[in-house]
Amino acid sequence: MPRYLLLKHYRGGPAQQRAVPPMEEWAPEDVEAHMAFLHHVSDLLEKNGEFVDGQALTTTRTWVRYGGPDAAPVTTDGPLPETSDLVAGWYMIDVESYERALELAAYVSSGPGPGGEPMYEWIDVREVMTQAPSED
Repeated sequence: MPRYLLLKHYRGGPAQQRAVPPMEEWAPEDVEAHMAFLHHVSDLLEKNGEFVDGQALTTTRTWVRYGGPDAAPVTTDGPLPETSDLVAGWYMIDVESYERALELAAYVSSGPGPGGEPMYEWIDVREVMTQAPSED
């Protein structure tokens, strides 16, 4: 079965259908409702045998690249790519088809935001590359 990564972007990506302020500006009960929805998604995926993993991410990030022989890794907090200003979390799913991955992404997109209204957020769907079997 193919595996897909569903990425939740809170900034960056296509224009949002509904303007939603950053989560740090939400009422505590709205944050709690959104987090409960995300736990519900994990439980649903697990019940269906489609859950591989999922995590929320902090806003802190460091870019790292190889520093070369005898050098420490080079690190920076930027540049900030336009399409991934903030990846807030992800689900790794193992599903029967691309269509099922899209169906689940649409469901995650409907998570509640401020006032309990659906966020209709964009979910970045990426198929995990698989290595072709060896012909040995």
